[in-house]
Amino acid sequence: MNWLTSIKTLGEKIKRNLEKKFPTKEEQANSDWTALNCCTAGPKLKSELIENLMVCPNCSFHHYISPKERFNIHFGENNWQEIKAPIPVDDPLLWSDSKSYKDRLKSARKLTGQSSAVLSCKTQIKGVNLVASAIDFKFIGGSIASAEGENILQAVQTAIDNKCGYVLFSASGGMRMMESLISLSQMTRMTIAINELKKNKLPFINIFCNPTAGGTTASISSLSDIAISERGATIAFSGKRVIQATIKEPLPEDFQTAEWAQRHGFCDLIIDREDIPKTLYSLLSILLKIDTEVKSENSNETSELNIQTREAS
Repeated sequence: MNWLTSIKTLGEKIKRNLEKKFPTKEEQANSDWTALNCCTAGPKLKSELIENLMVCPNCSFHHYISPKERFNIHFGENNWQEIKAPIPVDDPLLWSDSKSYKDRLKSARKLTGQSSAVLSCKTQIKGVNLVASAIDFKFIGGSIASAEGENILQAVQTAIDNKCGYVLFSASGGMRMMESLISLSQMTRMTIAINELKKNKLPFINIFCNPTAGGTTASISSLSDIAISERGATIAFSGKRVIQATIKEPLPEDFQTAEWAQRHGFCDLIIDREDIPKTLYSLLSILLKIDTEVKSENSNETSELNIQTREAS
């Protein structure tokens, strides 16, 4: 046996031992436990994490949830209706790197169950109508291309037609370079759509989810009337290491976090995932002038105040 054969045999033995030691992806998916990389708390029961809305009970890190899960959590199951948008031609530039863009789209659609990275819906919270879009980071990093742009434009137009507010849950790596300038043009198209929403005096609320970066931060996510963030979300344009290498200076430890963004005026409010529905209801009620009459908790005080007002007039 020569030394090449010996190395090959040794490698096969190591591979077999590793396969016995570590569970397969299928075994991990079917396990009742999950390992959290947000803190040192160790494995957690999946049921416990799901019950806590996919928020770590130890460090409050907000883990990934899909757009469908998000809509069900915030608006209630069967309480939202998907807004369909036309899907442009796949792979308009015939892009290919280590694999073809068409194959990447096929894999992303199978993984997420969505036709594009954006899912939009019509819904309501306590009788207040709204249109919402959510970006799925698992769909090629939540990147924006022609299909995503069409979906967001369709959602904004639906909000205008129904005279209601528009909410975007952004979780994106930016524009999708497999579509080059076609992708970059979505920044302009989304900006024009939001300007049309504002011309109609309808509110736009953006909720930064982890992470939001690149051209999405540089366009639609920065145009909201009110900017909210889930606790601990990353809000950035380019990467921290890229910036640090460019300016040749150390950056704050919490640089590009939601907390840092709020201190510098880029984010208005940081909330926990469980508080999103009631926060949206309060903001939309005020901005759309729905049920904004201030009433005393004590009905007698309200009656006395009305009598005094009539007498004074």
